[in-house]
Amino acid sequence: MSIDFRGRVVIVTGAGSGLGRAHALGFARLGAHVLVNDLGPREGSDAGHAVVEAIRAGGGSALAHGADVSSREQVEDMVAFATEAWGRVDVLVANAGILRDRSFAKMDMEDFRRVIDVHLMGSVHCAKAVWAGMKARGYGRIVFTTSASGIYGNFGQANYGAAKAGLVGLMNVLHLEGEKYGIRVNAVAPSAATGMTRGLFPQEAIELLQPEAVTPGVLYLASEQAPSRTVLCAGGGVFARAVIAETEGVFIPPERLSADAVAAHFAAIADPSIQRDVRDAFDQSADYSRRVMEFLAEPQSA
Repeated sequence: MSIDFRGRVVIVTGAGSGLGRAHALGFARLGAHVLVNDLGPREGSDAGHAVVEAIRAGGGSALAHGADVSSREQVEDMVAFATEAWGRVDVLVANAGILRDRSFAKMDMEDFRRVIDVHLMGSVHCAKAVWAGMKARGYGRIVFTTSASGIYGNFGQANYGAAKAGLVGLMNVLHLEGEKYGIRVNAVAPSAATGMTRGLFPQEAIELLQPEAVTPGVLYLASEQAPSRTVLCAGGGVFARAVIAETEGVFIPPERLSADAVAAHFAAIADPSIQRDVRDAFDQSADYSRRVMEFLAEPQSA
């Protein structure tokens, strides 16, 4: 079945330019009603209006809203605005973001907090504002925007990396809480040449590393066929899944348990040749409990 969004209502934050703009246009091409969020007055920025006009010029349906996602009240107004216009919100793509890069030693804590407020709390505010409606209707798709900086780290981006890693944790929990209500929650980790990444890519790579090359992955994560609890890395036509896995590890019996024993076994503890996805925190604890019980069931030497 082909992916389409006819009749669906989609909010894309930070949609006046870059990745958000590409996503908004992509949803519109597939038939969605698109709420284009871009920071500005209530009716949205000039850039947000330009995206709305581009969508309408192509025969699509779109409105603009200028909510600052770090404000819960403004986000609630945005969701109410979309609901009043189209009756509901089916899809949220939390894309809005800023950069305040500096090494941690030199970073101003206000810049740290501002990045957390926009990326992490902004996504929280948006998800919270659509959550009850999605639960009540038994359908919803949420796509957070994480980053390789949060998954793997990047020099000078302690604030950004912390926010983006936090979004992976948020995705994991909302996946579990939304599963029985038909809400699927995923994250995209994009690599694209945008205003936020200017100067990071060689000139010859920029033509391929356009935001439009990321959008197909976002459309899939927001579709009826979407997986859930998936971090999809996307850039230049390359797509991969980032996985947080756990090694098999080593059980150290109580009589030998010490820091020295951990050090002695660390190569085996960290051996990646056997590893697994962990469904949730209880799954990990249950596995540890099982291995302890297996040890206790074994005949113990005197």
